[in-house]
Amino acid sequence: TGGLAGDKHDLQLYVPYRAATVPTLIGEPPQLTFIVRTVGDPASVMTAIRPLTRSIDPDVAVRDISRMETRLGRSIAGPRFNMILLSAFAVLALTLAAVGLAGVIGYAVTERTHEIGIRMALGAQETNVLRLVITQGMQAALIGLGLGIVGALAATRLMSSLLYGIAPRDPLTFIGVTVLLLVVGLVASWLPARRATRVDPIIALRAE
Repeated sequence: TGGLAGDKHDLQLYVPYRAATVPTLIGEPPQLTFIVRTVGDPASVMTAIRPLTRSIDPDVAVRDISRMETRLGRSIAGPRFNMILLSAFAVLALTLAAVGLAGVIGYAVTERTHEIGIRMALGAQETNVLRLVITQGMQAALIGLGLGIVGALAATRLMSSLLYGIAPRDPLTFIGVTVLLLVVGLVASWLPARRATRVDPIIALRAE
């Protein structure tokens, strides 16, 4: 079978041992895999397997004895490394997106310092300035999020082989990531918005 990465609906056949021990084209001898269930410490049983096997048939070579956890770890080592690498890049991309969004909004606030000063001189409250700047930032975040969701839906087919126990287009995953990115966009917009509320109208008007 294909291990955890294989399809659970693949056809499975039972072949008797005597029918399956036909030598291959390159002359390799047949191989058997035994699973031993133990009670207590598996290490004590593992040391006794080789002598017990030789006592039954001295010509049988025991190539590998390992615990099920070890074999399971080997089978998922490749996909696990790929997912760790992808997760690291995802965290890096999320950080860069938050910093970039905060930088763009901060630059926009700097360019609109005179406008914000006039608004505050005419009686605009801090909540009004906060709402104005955060709305502008969230509009950019929503546009990027929409494009990202479309790209993610298109890329799920390429990543389906790396997933186990979850559908490529799992709705809970998409909803969770969407909420997370919205929170990041809100925080990234709130920081420059707070700076905008501290603009002194007199200094802003003089700067113009």
